[in-house]
Amino acid sequence: MRQAVVDGPGEIVIREVDIPPFAPNELLMRTERIGICGSDVHVFDGKHPYTTYPVVQGHEVSGTVAAVGADVDGFTIGDRITFAPQVTCGTCHACQNGMYHICETLKVMGFQTDGAAQDFFAVPAGNALRLGRDMSLDQGALVEPIAVALHALGRAGRVEGNVLVLGAGPIGNLVAQVALAKGAESTMVTDISGFRLAKAQECGVTHAVNTQTSDLKDAIVEHFGPNGPDLIVECVGSQATIDEAIESARKGTTIVVVGVFGMKPVVDVGLIQDRELTVRGSLMYQKSDFVEAVRIIESGGLVLDPLITHRYPLEGYLEAYRQIKSGSEHLKVLIELT
Repeated sequence: MRQAVVDGPGEIVIREVDIPPFAPNELLMRTERIGICGSDVHVFDGKHPYTTYPVVQGHEVSGTVAAVGADVDGFTIGDRITFAPQVTCGTCHACQNGMYHICETLKVMGFQTDGAAQDFFAVPAGNALRLGRDMSLDQGALVEPIAVALHALGRAGRVEGNVLVLGAGPIGNLVAQVALAKGAESTMVTDISGFRLAKAQECGVTHAVNTQTSDLKDAIVEHFGPNGPDLIVECVGSQATIDEAIESARKGTTIVVVGVFGMKPVVDVGLIQDRELTVRGSLMYQKSDFVEAVRIIESGGLVLDPLITHRYPLEGYLEAYRQIKSGSEHLKVLIELT
């Protein structure tokens, strides 16, 4: 079978390897779709702090069951599935207290252990989830980022009123969409990319603001009124956006941090203290977020087609990264294996 291997920064090799064996508690999945995310790009660039080479990527995935382990119930050959790409210890304090997604020795398929960028992939059945009957394989590959959005909003508690989302990339777009689906009255996304902001509006996000050409404080008053946002979600991971989050928060507001920071930002703790702001981190998801993601897709509550802007075959993996790195307009880039 074919397997795409990142041998080092900027290097991807397609090689022929044996179909992997699978344990009695595993499924053998035929990989169909793989989404490329920002963390994958960090690996390709050699800037991911927790990934070594070589590594097989692929954690936003959909596929079909090719074989079922002897001890697995509830799956049959031909089922369309996705999976949560977490490998956890099950014994640390976090795992023992329902927080396995922040396991002390957490490994993520495609980063610290191999992922599904290959024709067949062995998946622990406990990580797998059947897709809805009417869901497409494209939608299946988006379950993982939707689960990220759901988990982030779950960290905020109840979603209502006005939600400000900083960053209109795929995650920011989905956070804004999911917020509306979960009861927010209005959402605003910000970015410096007119393309991404236009995509957000195409997906039904209430307001889209370019912070290069508009003053954020003025836009907040215009769209949300003088009380501002009820919830702020940071989906970029930059000094500028964490500053905007804190400065835009009214007293008592919750800020959820989803963006991955490649540096240590300077945070105005005095303002956090003075306004009694709640700042919560959000990492990945749990299986329940995947279940909810499938449900919300099936309900028709999200607009997903505009998010997919480019498609490449497995042999075009390197070209897909070149497209992303070229600075051209894109959102979600998919690798199609079939």
